[in-house]
Order: sequence, then C-alpha cells, then structure tokens
Amino acid sequence: QVQLVESGGGLVQAGGSLRLSCAASGRTFSRYAMGWFRQAPGKEREFVVGISRSGGRTIYADSVKGRFTISRDNAKNTVYLQMNSLKPEDTAVYLCAADTNPTTDRASFPHSYNYWGQGTQVTVSS
Repeated sequence: QVQLVESGGGLVQAGGSLRLSCAASGRTFSRYAMGWFRQAPGKEREFVVGISRSGGRTIYADSVKGRFTISRDNAKNTVYLQMNSLKPEDTAVYLCAADTNPTTDRASFPHSYNYWGQGTQVTVSS
C-alpha cells in the first residue's frame, strides 16, 4: 500500500504562484513514477504532468507547459509541483498519483497510475 498526502493548495490571484507537495509513504518511493492530475467541478479528471522515478524525464499537458514544473526528492519521498502564471482555468482539486510498476525510467502515461492521494484545492481568482 502506498499513501500519498498532498499539501500546498490555496487561493491565489491570477498570475500568482503556488507550490504543491506530495509526501509518499514507504521505502520504495524511488521506484515509482509520479504524477499530478486535477479535477474541476463538473469535469473529468485531467492529467497535468508526470515524472520518471529518477526525475530525469517528464511529460506535461499542453495546457500547463511553460508554467508548471514537476520535481521530486527521492530522499524525502516527496514530489513537488511548482505552478506559476496561474489562470482561473487552473482552478481544481489537484491529486498526486503514483505508478508503482513502471517498466522503464520514463514518465508514465495517464492510465498507468494505480495509487492516488485525496487532493488539495487550488483556486485562482480573476
């Protein structure tokens, strides 16, 4: 079992920044590919970004490229999402996810994630 706990959400004005964190349980965090998804009210869950187990490879949704940056610290069992130039359409619950069975050191495709956090709310005001 893997437990994921997100933090860092909040209310911010458009153009502002937030940094989300996701702390994972267990001693095998470095073996997991990690990712962030988001879900806005009335909408389906949307893939935002993924990072390989080493941190060397990432994949971003087009909607956040150039504004969001994912990183990880395997010594701290934590993955981060730095969000800059936030827009009202970024408002959503942001969920951390883990793919505990990556076959290679690459960012996982959205359908590969098998563990999820509870999410943290991000609200961007106009």
